[in-house]
Amino acid sequence: MTRIKYFQELFQRYRRPGDLVFAIIFLLFALFLLSQLGEQTKWVKRTKWFGQPSLWPSIAVWGMVIFGAFHLLGSMVSPRIYGRLKEVLFWLRSLEYVLYFLAYVAIVPLAGYLPSTILFAVFIILRAGFRRPQQLALAALFATCIALIFRGFLQVKIPAGEIYQHLPDALRAFALTYL
Repeated sequence: MTRIKYFQELFQRYRRPGDLVFAIIFLLFALFLLSQLGEQTKWVKRTKWFGQPSLWPSIAVWGMVIFGAFHLLGSMVSPRIYGRLKEVLFWLRSLEYVLYFLAYVAIVPLAGYLPSTILFAVFIILRAGFRRPQQLALAALFATCIALIFRGFLQVKIPAGEIYQHLPDALRAFALTYL
């Protein structure tokens, strides 16, 4: 019995008050996916049930709906804990990084993949709170390696930067291909 009490106390200590909000959002998302299932996948006539293109997506989405409903039910009957709005606002703070990534994606065609990646990596490391010169240099080195591996070695097709058009001819061809 002491083990059960220990886990109950542990659960109450680390239980997050935003659980109900998460359960509602998750169930709504699962219901949206369920509403789109008929449009996105098809059941094909004269095909065995285990070979149907819609089988596994249907199982997954129905599982999301059923377990999402159970999660919501469990959240609704649980005792309320103060701080739900505070936790939801904490979740929304992570959207800041989505905006940073969208800005990075918008800057790449203008400034080029290598300069944008270096700038992005150094900015993110600064935003995360790292300030020492060694940490900034490692972020820039990491970004340079990533850009050179993806663009130069793996030949991933990433749009060349508009800024490269202003380079001298010999350097422009190299930058458009590898940087």
